[in-house]
Amino acid sequence: MKRIIAIALLLIGVTVCAQNNLTEPESDPVITRRIAEWQDLKFGFMIHWGMYAQWGVVESWSICNEDWINRNGANYIQYKADYQALNTTFNPTKFNPEEWAELAKEAGMKYVVFTTKHHDGFCMYDTKETTYSTVDPSCPFSENEKADITGAIVEAFRNQGFWTGLYFSKADWHHPDYWAEQWATPDRNVNYDPQKYPKRWQSFCDFTYNQIHELTHNYGDIDILWLDGGWVRPEYSLNDEYRSWLGCKGYIQDIDMPKIAAMARENNPDLIIVDRTVHGKYENYQTPEQQVPDTLLPFPWETCMSMGDSWSYVETDNYKSTNKIVHLLVDIVAKGGNYLLNVGPSPEGELPPTAVERMHEIGKWMKINGEAIYGTRPFYPYCDGKVRFTQKNGKIYAIYMLDEGESMPKSIKINAELNKNKVRIFGSKAKAKLIKTDDGYLININGDVELEHAVVFELK
Repeated sequence: MKRIIAIALLLIGVTVCAQNNLTEPESDPVITRRIAEWQDLKFGFMIHWGMYAQWGVVESWSICNEDWINRNGANYIQYKADYQALNTTFNPTKFNPEEWAELAKEAGMKYVVFTTKHHDGFCMYDTKETTYSTVDPSCPFSENEKADITGAIVEAFRNQGFWTGLYFSKADWHHPDYWAEQWATPDRNVNYDPQKYPKRWQSFCDFTYNQIHELTHNYGDIDILWLDGGWVRPEYSLNDEYRSWLGCKGYIQDIDMPKIAAMARENNPDLIIVDRTVHGKYENYQTPEQQVPDTLLPFPWETCMSMGDSWSYVETDNYKSTNKIVHLLVDIVAKGGNYLLNVGPSPEGELPPTAVERMHEIGKWMKINGEAIYGTRPFYPYCDGKVRFTQKNGKIYAIYMLDEGESMPKSIKINAELNKNKVRIFGSKAKAKLIKTDDGYLININGDVELEHAVVFELK
């Protein structure tokens, strides 16, 4: 009996130790070096695109039965059936990933993250695990030479020197072993108890494993695996906030990330994995959504944010101004983060004209000022009023954020210990002088600085 108790205690200890290891950040130097390289990129392009673009509705969520979702009074059963049939009309014949990649490069973006499958389960790539995809004959676009949309995007962006990232939803509302037809679907979660039906849950886990295998083995050296659906997570990772995501039943949905991660890195040993909100070994960087932290964070991070109000295509969307986007980029980078800016293409396969205009304008600013963005790290105190600071190779960059229509002041005060004595203005012939004062520095400007959005002062 004592031996049985001892063995049981040993197994409990091993389990606790393994879980503790999973809650700690990744320590493999191959991965940590790759994360540092990713941090140098600073600016990425996210693309939310799927069959939902045809309706101009929030991606996938309109078939989820939660109180906050508005279907304008439509009958849910009919609405869901009509939505899930959108694969039969999805035919984006104007899809031109080469144009997208060229535009993103012009905008100064360095990596791309594309939605290969959102929560609705429709696959934008060549999968053998389901017929619910762009390559299946049920989808009219299957006859197009670029029917494997993910493959076409990866190739186009890789040809422009981009890092490639693949978004994948761990939840799948089309799979019969996630939203089983025998029971109602009260919320976003699995609608049966995985502990009561372990074979059924294992079937879904195998499906997920196989789909991620396709993505990480069939498209060359993928750089980032970006996993969404944070309610699909192991029990040890739950706190009060995340437990609330599990809905009315609270079922634990563990898909065995250690097994998935090992497989995903078979061909890509330096693959960055982002298991969003599941802090620890498989969330190699964190992803605050539609927000910018107030201060520096003690870990790698990326703000993912839509250019408009919606992640996916809405014809009447309200887009952020170029001035606002540049300010967001500067603020995020000054705080040590990356900025992943999202655009939703149209159902025909085109980027919205306003988004295209914004990307051209961002590119003009980045062409002049990119040195103060790429490869930089924060410089204390990182912000001072309308000034943000970055640093690189012994230089400090003070970036003054201009309001819309504002002219550059002739003098700006900096409350920071710079230990520099030379200053240069990027993109301007105006001269500047750095003056030490009792409580900081002054930058005095001689001449007109005819620049927009933000002005970079190089200090050395």
